[in-house]
Amino acid sequence: MSDLETITQKISAAVGENSGLGKIIKVDFGDAGKILINGAAVPNTVTNDDGEADTTIQIAIDDLIAMSKGTLDPMMAFMMGKMKIQGDMSVAQKLAPLLKGA
Repeated sequence: MSDLETITQKISAAVGENSGLGKIIKVDFGDAGKILINGAAVPNTVTNDDGEADTTIQIAIDDLIAMSKGTLDPMMAFMMGKMKIQGDMSVAQKLAPLLKGA
């Protein structure tokens, strides 16, 4: 897994039709693209569109991959500035288990 399309597919599979997130989350990889997770609508949708979100997570694709493999702790990534969260932090915490193995 190294590209946006593969990550998007894995997150979509993990989110499923009703993730229980209840919010819209954007994962912003900068120039590498975006993933918009609409957990507010049922069925949930995961696209590469840009749009309004309750929570935006800014992170490099390589850092997300490291977190999904367990080699980068999400709290350490946040404290080191590798991951920035705008909006509802509790929503970002709900997303973390869905990213395992992404």
